[in-house]
Amino acid sequence: MSDTMIAFGPVPSRRLGHSLGINNIQPKACSYSCVYCQVGRTLRMQVERKPFFGPEEIAADVSDKLDKVRMRGEPVDYLTFVPDGEPTLDSNIGREIELVRRAGIKVAVITNGSLTGREDVRAELMQADWVSMKVDSVMERTWRKVNRPHRSLQLARMLDGMRQFARDFRGTLATETMLVNGLNDTDESVGAVGGFLAQLRPAVAYLAIPIRPPAEKHGQPPGEEIVNRAYQLLLGKVDRLEYLIGYEGNAFASTGDAEDDLLSITAVHPMRRDAVENLLAKSGAEWQVVEGLIARGEVIEVEHGGSKFYLRRFQGSGPAAFGRRRCPGNGD
Repeated sequence: MSDTMIAFGPVPSRRLGHSLGINNIQPKACSYSCVYCQVGRTLRMQVERKPFFGPEEIAADVSDKLDKVRMRGEPVDYLTFVPDGEPTLDSNIGREIELVRRAGIKVAVITNGSLTGREDVRAELMQADWVSMKVDSVMERTWRKVNRPHRSLQLARMLDGMRQFARDFRGTLATETMLVNGLNDTDESVGAVGGFLAQLRPAVAYLAIPIRPPAEKHGQPPGEEIVNRAYQLLLGKVDRLEYLIGYEGNAFASTGDAEDDLLSITAVHPMRRDAVENLLAKSGAEWQVVEGLIARGEVIEVEHGGSKFYLRRFQGSGPAAFGRRRCPGNGD
């Protein structure tokens, strides 16, 4: 088995309650290298789909994690494909959704939507109960600045694929628009997104800002006035519009193994210091666990917005992943 943690959490989700994450992509393969990405710059830019794990391996790991969580009385509302990269790069995701849903828990997929121009991707996502797609910009130049897509991706094809998926999907469709200061927060950019969302008609559209340490220093949130103006511009374009601008809380579930929990959660979901302290307390562990992980180079500490966050260090990444490294295939 790879060093990658497959099932992690549950973590408190602002959208899905208690979400047990499924990391079905080895770090960090993605079709984007977003300036605000919470897990650093993309290590492997790609658009070719391939298997990363065996579907049975993923199902077994999820089942094992569920057993441990249930023994501690922790709730799980969704099984969520939310890996270190883009989940639909996994050519087995359709089979994996089929297997894990046998646990009797709803399945969610959080995707950047970049591969929805492909019919096979749309068909596999149809099996999920809840799907979120990223719509940060529908303007070519802005899209490339914010999301820095693989150079082979075509915006028009992607947007058309999103439209087709939204028309045919029978589950719950959500969208997320991340506002980045000085990049996609203009009236023109936000207005264009609003027009596109009106076509998709999602059950809920989320307006977000970066609240965790970004991949690039300039991937910062706009000011409150700009965020409020964007909200007003989008209001009325969709049936339901919500902010995703607050801290999600510290209700991280514990399996009793503090080190394993920290490594698996921080691989995908950077944790603020108070959340880490809360998780350690649940496991009866001390802060020395974190110090040991940092000393071994498995976890790094970064500051953002006046708070300390803890992130899993991937092989070949670390502090450089938040600064100097450039990724092959970036669209910028």
